[in-house]
Amino acid sequence: MGLDEVRADWTRLGSAEPLWAVCVDPDKRRGGWDDDEFLSSGAVEIGAALRHLDELGLRPGRERALDFGCGAGRLSNALAARFSAVVGVDISEPMLAEARRLDRSGGRIDFRLNDSPHLAAFGDDSFDLVYTDLVLQHLPPDLAEGYLREFVRVLRPGGAMVIGVPDRERPTFKGLVFRFAPWPLIRLAQRYLLGYPAPMRMHPLPRARLAAVLAE
Repeated sequence: MGLDEVRADWTRLGSAEPLWAVCVDPDKRRGGWDDDEFLSSGAVEIGAALRHLDELGLRPGRERALDFGCGAGRLSNALAARFSAVVGVDISEPMLAEARRLDRSGGRIDFRLNDSPHLAAFGDDSFDLVYTDLVLQHLPPDLAEGYLREFVRVLRPGGAMVIGVPDRERPTFKGLVFRFAPWPLIRLAQRYLLGYPAPMRMHPLPRARLAAVLAE
């Protein structure tokens, strides 16, 4: 699987159910997310993450943040309440259109399409915070690792990264399916049994490998 397939799948998801595709909840299918409720969930997540950084003694500047895989802007809006400027990048134009509709920042969020396997649009040392949560697992591991290297490049000295990605498959039926079943079968099941507008791949990134890539 390459970036073209990722783009095609998330373009379909963004066109059909953008909020549900960002926050998958069986009770929120077919327009079940309220806009304010959706954005409030992002504010809770960002607040908890920044408090945890503070507890770790990590206090990045508050000038510029990157929301990688921003989707419909749930976290971008929350970051904009705490940073002077936010850049939200995503591979799906329909997702970005929804993000712009939900933009409550007064123009402090710059939503951009990024459909390249890098972040060449941004120079070195561009961001005080790089934030990505539950995005990298939808990418093939080699692409995910390439973006990790880019996060390090664009992060300013003294900045911080928050990276949310599964370390391993869960020891559940669903986790075992993702680990052992062939992808074409999973794809068919998601599309025609579960009714997903497009399939969602899942690739864990082991903690040791994540640390090794960042250490490079």
